[in-house]
Amino acid sequence: MEGAEPAAPTVAAPRSDLPVRVASAVVMLGIAGFALWQGGLVLKGFIALVGFGVFAEYVALAAKIAPDPARMVTAVITGGLYIGWAAFALIVMPPVLLIAVLGLVICTDAGAYFAGRAIGGPKIAPSISPSKTWAGLAGGMAAAALWAMLYILFAAYVLSAMSPTGPSLAEALRTTRLGMAALAGAGLAVAAQAGDFYESWLKRRAGVKDSSRLIPGHGGLFDRVDGLLPVAIIAGTAWAASGAAGVGAGGA
Repeated sequence: MEGAEPAAPTVAAPRSDLPVRVASAVVMLGIAGFALWQGGLVLKGFIALVGFGVFAEYVALAAKIAPDPARMVTAVITGGLYIGWAAFALIVMPPVLLIAVLGLVICTDAGAYFAGRAIGGPKIAPSISPSKTWAGLAGGMAAAALWAMLYILFAAYVLSAMSPTGPSLAEALRTTRLGMAALAGAGLAVAAQAGDFYESWLKRRAGVKDSSRLIPGHGGLFDRVDGLLPVAIIAGTAWAASGAAGVGAGGA
């Protein structure tokens, strides 16, 4: 019709990647759960394989950052120590500690995500990770503290079931230090967030969004375990140190 304005072009709404992310998460959880259920060499091999994949992605990032071969070698050695230490800690730690560590990191991520989305507020380091807020950090710490308290309480309850009097929640509460567990959980949540920031800093310097495109909707292996690495190092080293101290005290 004469004089009519041309129709505005139709802009397609951006497609959500949520279905892909959920599908990938289900597959990842299934594989990890199977390895954990099998235990033994299957679990150790799975952790070693993931560790090698993370290291390969780290080296690829370092290659984009290092200005010369000497610094590249230094970066590779640093990454090998960091990732190798974490992988070795996960391999040698007992399953009960492994589950505690994995659960704590998952709770930290979930608590940080939902608190950050719901509350928002000031960013921690927008030049490194624009989405990370102080509210998210607090939410992650709270969720990790709650996980640590519930996990140690459940473990104490299971142990109380082995006594002649049978399971007792009151006995479990009496023998556990829930306050210490909460502090440890919150502290490890900070470590997990630091690991996340470290990988984000590497990606910023390398000029990439993800460590790789291995996992649809999630990026690379390094993207998925960045927070797990420092927590594994701290928890595994503390467990090994406590065992060594026990052996030393027993031999004194």
